Formats: sequence, structure tokens, C-alpha cells
Amino acid sequence: MIRTLLKGVGLALALLATVVLLRTLLHGPIERASLDVVTIELDEQAIASRLAESIRFQTISHQNDDLLDESAFEGFIDWVAATYPRVHSELSLQRFGLTLLYKWEGTDTDLQPVLVTGHYDVVPVIPGTESAWEVPPFAGIIQDGIVWGRGALDDKSGVVGILEAVTYLIEQGFKPKRTIYLSFGHDEEVGGRQGAGKVAAYLKDAGIQLAWSLDEGSFLFDGMFPGVEPLLAPINVAEKGSMTLDIVALAPGGHSSMPPSTTAVGKLAKAISLLEENPVPGGLSGLSAAMFDDISRHMPFGQRLLFANAWLFEPVIVSALSNVTFANAMVRTTTAPTMLSGSIKSNVLPIEAVATVNFRIHPRDSVDSVIEHVSNLLASEDIEVRPRSGINASSVSSWDSEGFQVIERSLLETRGDVVAMPGLMIAGSDTKHYGKVADNAFRFNPFVVTQSDLTGFHGTNEKIGVSNLADGVRAYIQILSHGAG
Repeated sequence: MIRTLLKGVGLALALLATVVLLRTLLHGPIERASLDVVTIELDEQAIASRLAESIRFQTISHQNDDLLDESAFEGFIDWVAATYPRVHSELSLQRFGLTLLYKWEGTDTDLQPVLVTGHYDVVPVIPGTESAWEVPPFAGIIQDGIVWGRGALDDKSGVVGILEAVTYLIEQGFKPKRTIYLSFGHDEEVGGRQGAGKVAAYLKDAGIQLAWSLDEGSFLFDGMFPGVEPLLAPINVAEKGSMTLDIVALAPGGHSSMPPSTTAVGKLAKAISLLEENPVPGGLSGLSAAMFDDISRHMPFGQRLLFANAWLFEPVIVSALSNVTFANAMVRTTTAPTMLSGSIKSNVLPIEAVATVNFRIHPRDSVDSVIEHVSNLLASEDIEVRPRSGINASSVSSWDSEGFQVIERSLLETRGDVVAMPGLMIAGSDTKHYGKVADNAFRFNPFVVTQSDLTGFHGTNEKIGVSNLADGVRAYIQILSHGAG
């Protein structure tokens, strides 16, 4: 009996091993149609010089609107008109405050239009970090083949790239069949309500429903996953929602000379630890599963084995991804305590100690489900969960649609060996507004970034290579020409 049982177990394990191995062997790169790389002659140094000029306009968005320097924004707008006169002569322009909406009329007005967009506002340089920059952040300097400065990646390179591409196409005599809208927002970094929000409202009121839109988002990733050689292009088909909660610990307060065994601050510290140790559950499903299925086909054998058999190894995979900040954000709703407050004086025990916590909501979750998770986890008469604001994740656009295929084709034609896949934007973009008037909405910048570039986003030493910038312009040229065809 025991011998028979052991034999059965052995056969089952052998069968399992065979299935796992076969699935791994079959889980290789997907053959894609081969496209010839197109040759587009550009003056790369001139393009870089124009991006450098744009960086010198300190178009900084502040949480406090009173700090906005409107003259810098108007200066940038005047610079666009002077630097790209063909865009102004061939396209019509509407302004929504400091946001620009161009319309390139198509020859077939029965076709749904498309929107290509970016934002020209930037975040402030963190006070006290100015000396950490290799070049002054708003000097607009080109050095050793690199354009340095705030906005070089986020997102003046996108705005300049689009303007350069449209100018090139106009000079080539290109006439769009489908109407193209270009929108350049001025307040994306603070939510986009006065810029993209008003553009989207205008389009909706005018009865204009876009076939698809393309905004900033992900990039071409080089070396982001060890052992993966081709450039990865996660074209974001959705973006996370965002919610902010105040976690409030309550206590009687009093004089600091007679503290109780547990203060409001101590209770809050335990609550924060609980939140960080028990994040919202993650998983490989839906969009996350589709993205990692494509990436994993190019991984070394051992990692490929796990992803090829996610039905068996999902807990192991999610645990491993959770230890990598970038990957962790792809598979779950993230938890980030960002602000703390307590007593008004060093010798006064606070009645309330408050932690402000930001959650970036995965499409599988919702504002309500995250509040429920936090409330259940921290359930106590001494802890209150007070919602501040929240918005659910966007809808998920189709990666079988024409717009996605246009972007993928354009990358293959300008970059060669690229693996495109659906991706999830872990931050926010103006597409939270534009997506309301588009059948499908995509978020992608056609520039290459490496691991070392990531600290430049909202951080220090933001930069982009001259040739990288020019190749992005080439991609925009193809996206616009194919998308308008």
C-alpha cells in the first residue's frame, strides 16, 4: 500500500516536472513581423538646442497657486510661437488659460480624431539640493552629448519632440487624413484640472470623441530587468488611481514630564508599521499578468520557468517582485506614508498624532476596498481613518486596438529590436482627463531610460541624450504619420 502510494506520488511529481519544463521551453519570445528601420534625417544638435532653450523657462507648478510665475509660462508660449512658426501657420490654436490646444485639420472629417499630448510645466527643484546638480537645473546646458535640466525627461522633451515632429511633417508636405489634436498642458504636475481638464470638457461639449490619445507615461527601458537584452516598451494602457488618508492616533495629551506608557505618537508609530508590514495584497492578474508574461519571455531560464508556470509559482513571484520597488508598484496598490504631524510644542503631548498616507490604487482595487483594508487592519478605538481624497484607477484600454499598434509599429521602425507590451502607469498623468473623451488612451514617451535615469524624475540631474532625443522625435514622426493616415 505504502509502496503503491509512493510510486503514485513519484509519477505525479515526474509529470509535474515535465509539464513545468515544457511550459518553460514554450515560453520564449513571440515572433513578430519584421519591419525595416526607417531613415529620417534630422539636425540632432539643433533639436537638442531647442530643448535646452525650453528648459530655461522656469515653468514651475506649485501646490500653492500664488507662487506660479505666469510670466515664465507666457514666455514659453511666446517661444513656441517663434520657434515653431509652421505649426502656428498650419494648425489652429485655442488657449485654455496657459494650456495650448492645436488642431491639425484632416482631409476626412468623418474619421475620429486622435490626440497627442504632453505637459510643459515642471516640478520645483527640492530646496537645498541645487548644489547636487552637475549643472544648474534651469541653465539649459548641453554637455558631453547630454541635455541637462528640469523637464529634460518630464516632460518638455515630449512637448518639443511633438512640435519637432509636426514641423518635420509639414515641411515634407504631409497632410493628415484624420484630424490631429495637440494639447500642451500647464498644470499636469498639480492635477491638470485647469489645463487638460478644461480641454477634455471642451471636447466633450463639442461632441468630439477621440479614437485614441497618446500622453506621457512609460519609456523604452534599457537594462531595467537583469538578463533581458532587448529594449522593453511597456505602453501604458491604464494608470493607477490615487487616494490619501489621514491615520489619526488619539490620546488624552498633557505635559511631557508625565507621559503615559503609550502616547498618541507611539500609537501612530505602531499603526504605520502595521500598514507597511501588511500592504494591500498583490497578484499577477489582468494587466499585470499580461505585462510580465511578455517581459518574462526574454528573461534567463530560471526566471522564465517561474513566470511560465505562474499558476504554480505565483506566490513566489509576487514575493520576489515585492522586494523591487518598481516591480512592486506594478503588482499591487502601494502604501506610502508621506507626512507626519503631532504636538504644537516640544513639551506638550499631542491629543492627536496624524500620519498622511498616499495609496496608488491598482486597477483590481478601488478607493472603497483600500479604505476597508486599512480600517480593518487598524481597527481600534484609539485610531481613526479619515479619507482626504481619492480617485479610482482608470479604465484599461485595449492593446489590440489601432492606436496601440500604431505606437508599436513606430517604435519598431525607429528603434529596431523593441518588445512592446501593455503597461500600467504607476503615477498619474493628464490622461485622467483626456481618457474621458477617448475610446482608448495610451501613456508612453518614445525615449530610452536606464536605471540611473530614474532619480532624475522629480529628483536631481534630470537629463536626456542628444541622440536619444532625436530618436524620440523620429518615433513621434511615425506615430503622427501612421496615426493620421
